[in-house]
Amino acid sequence: MKNILNMMAAAALMAGSTLMAGEIAVKEGQKIAFMGDSITQAGAGPKGYVTLVIKGLEAAGVKTTAIPAGISGHKSNNMLERLDRDALSKKPDWMTLSCGVNDVWHGANGVPLDQYKINITKIVDQCQTAGVKVMILTSTMIGEDQPNPNNQKLVAYNDFLKELAKEKKCLLADLNADMQAIITKAGAEKKGNILTGDGVHMNPAGDQMMALGVLKAFGLSDEQIEKAKASWADPAAKPAP
Repeated sequence: MKNILNMMAAAALMAGSTLMAGEIAVKEGQKIAFMGDSITQAGAGPKGYVTLVIKGLEAAGVKTTAIPAGISGHKSNNMLERLDRDALSKKPDWMTLSCGVNDVWHGANGVPLDQYKINITKIVDQCQTAGVKVMILTSTMIGEDQPNPNNQKLVAYNDFLKELAKEKKCLLADLNADMQAIITKAGAEKKGNILTGDGVHMNPAGDQMMALGVLKAFGLSDEQIEKAKASWADPAAKPAP
């Protein structure tokens, strides 16, 4: 696990953020809505990435409150429809947006790229109009093998997200790049899935990868990241042999 954490920290550094290290964008007492699908819904669990982000910020001296807004199976059209109900009406200061896996993965029942662009742009615009700052998360992989058709199709969706983040001056956590970097670094030693349980939904290492990417994008320094990782340690866990 330690090696995986080190790989995740390195990947987060490669992805970078739009803030100087140590300049934390989130402030004490602020609320963060986490909009997403089943990955985000599960991420609100005890060891999920939503919980780890909140713990990591607190370890850096910034106490915040999470507003979980992940629903299994949801795509960009669903998230746009419920944006006000599940996020904006609760008056968050920030919202992270994780959307794209189901838009691609659901195939004929997904959302084509042109409509996805419209939906995501409307979500960001409505947040910013309401005074809510947005962090865009690139969509994580659909299977831990980049050459597969779903991941190749996802490239255009993620390219759009990166362009939109720059255009709208949103923070960006490039989780897809982080995930690819970890899997590539594992190389021939990779046996089965290392970040997911089924190729899509995160296992504990995947949730930590996502949390590290979000915390880096919020501006935590390397030292603060180490404190965050320490805050995630399970005191009941037995040390590795």
